[in-house]
Amino acid sequence: MKKISVIALVGIGLLAASCNKDKAANSAATTTEQAVAESKGETLTVDTAGSVVNWKATHKGGMAPRWGTLTIKSGDLNVENRQVAAGNFVIDMNSIKVDPASVTEKDKKPADLEAHLKNPDFFDTAKNPTAEFKITSVTDLKDAPKDAVAGANKTVSGNLTLSGKTMNVTFPAKVDATENSAAIQAKFTVNRADWGIKFGTSEADPAEWMISKDIEIAVNVKAKK
Repeated sequence: MKKISVIALVGIGLLAASCNKDKAANSAATTTEQAVAESKGETLTVDTAGSVVNWKATHKGGMAPRWGTLTIKSGDLNVENRQVAAGNFVIDMNSIKVDPASVTEKDKKPADLEAHLKNPDFFDTAKNPTAEFKITSVTDLKDAPKDAVAGANKTVSGNLTLSGKTMNVTFPAKVDATENSAAIQAKFTVNRADWGIKFGTSEADPAEWMISKDIEIAVNVKAKK
């Protein structure tokens, strides 16, 4: 039988304890796919150059955080009576970038992590080159939670298709709209295992559940005529 040192056992115990605290405070409510909101009013085209998706992931307990960006390749927002009523946007998963500032270990390279995120362990971008978000509802938000994006005034729900699976997510957002422009800003956390992305999540082997299931997503989508 393989012997485990006392130090290793203590380390494993600390990691296990951190698992109970691993769920992010700003986790999005997740459920099954819902009916997409009806497109009505003025259709505004998403400004792909001015829009971005930021992501952040960590190991258990917030250790060794990694972060970076994804580009939005297309989309539109529907505005009626100066309110965002519907919309969608498509994310280019092959555009995933790891910020070099988040990789501090000498034996790690951002490009290697990018390649790993693209392979079948994670997003399998050869098979699923895009992700998509389709709004299912936008409602008024009276009291924004303290961990919401600054200025949050709406609750947005939408179908998020990731790695070929669709789930509905709900989160607070700052939504602004005029007759000629619209913008959605939000920050929320999802559990990647809900979309079947389970690499590094097995609890049968401590070495396999070092990576947190949580992915923090920050959306900044702008649209105009």
